[in-house]
Amino acid sequence: MTQTLLPTGLMFRSVAEDRLRGAHDLFLTALHAKPASDELWDVMRDAYVADRTFGAFDGERQVGTATSFPASLTVPGGAILPAAGVTYVGVRSDYRRRGALTGMMRAQLEDMAARGDAFSMLHASEPVIYGRFGYGVGTVTRDIRVRSKRARLRAEVPVTGTVRLLDGDEVLPALRAAYPALLPTRTGLMGRSDEWWVLSYTRRLKTDHLLVAAHYSPSGDIDGWVAYKPAEPESRDIRARGNLYVLDFQAADQHVANALWGYLVGIDLIDEVVAYVRPMDDPIEAMLEDAYAVRDESEAELWLRIVDVPAALAARTYGIAEPVVIEVVDPLLPGNSGRYRVSPQGMERTTGAPALTMDVEVLAMIYLGAWRSTVLADIGRITVADPAALPAADRLFAVGRPAWNGSLF
Repeated sequence: MTQTLLPTGLMFRSVAEDRLRGAHDLFLTALHAKPASDELWDVMRDAYVADRTFGAFDGERQVGTATSFPASLTVPGGAILPAAGVTYVGVRSDYRRRGALTGMMRAQLEDMAARGDAFSMLHASEPVIYGRFGYGVGTVTRDIRVRSKRARLRAEVPVTGTVRLLDGDEVLPALRAAYPALLPTRTGLMGRSDEWWVLSYTRRLKTDHLLVAAHYSPSGDIDGWVAYKPAEPESRDIRARGNLYVLDFQAADQHVANALWGYLVGIDLIDEVVAYVRPMDDPIEAMLEDAYAVRDESEAELWLRIVDVPAALAARTYGIAEPVVIEVVDPLLPGNSGRYRVSPQGMERTTGAPALTMDVEVLAMIYLGAWRSTVLADIGRITVADPAALPAADRLFAVGRPAWNGSLF
């Protein structure tokens, strides 16, 4: 078991199998929540991979925790690369700002690099935390609120197939079998490991009133679904209306999404449907007779950390533009630092003079097309030696359809 010691005196190492429950309770305590019950831990233990779970230790006392699970990421052009999903990160309140998080993040990234993960991904509770570890906002999303009483699909919106509520014991087998076919359909989608399904479905099926409505194609295959939970009504009056909160909305194409939106806004006794982390190009306003039935708010979705810059740059496709030499700076994983010539034909390392210089966080921001190099240069995030390289980089890293991850964890 590898251990790292910081000048603070804290040690950093993976967490032994028999100490995972303590790590989970530490995370809950950091969120000011009570420890997991025996019943809940029976579920949650399967969300942890012991040698992917790192702790900060003061002697034998664990004071911080961070874990990850195996995943994958669909990159521009359709290639799918190995990745890790980071979650359950927490530090005890009495050990904050003492290097615990820094040590765990460094140990975790070095471990990911050794495993061959090309990316690390997370959803940040506080956006000021992760940039210093090389994470940048890789995808942007919309939280959409639809007033059900005002929402009616326009007559010309095409709807195919049928939608059916799944019984509880059908959910996991059906969705796990159907999801892999969706991965090539959009940049940014992530592969869902056993641990992800525990985190996002098994846990909620056990603790929440989670419902899943699946869309069946004319041939009888599941090609989309919505997983949602109703809010508890403030009144016990059966006539009281409430909200639905959609936690997972997947669709193989827009016609499937049309049918699922029609199902959601047609559910009785609901005031508002709240769909989290929808793609920026979800056309729900144009689908409805009353576009003002929709309110939305955009926010950062996936924070991306490129763990293997050469592999990531080589795997994706590029737009048509003149080649650009980019210098990448990565203090935590210095093997990534260097100069890369990017062109429509791909990427190669070079010793040529850089036209643009950026840290690995900024590279993550442009990698999936969420940000343009020109904009980031204008706010001082990119150092420019050749101004003509900026519009070229914009075209090289552009994606036709907004990247979207769509998986909460």
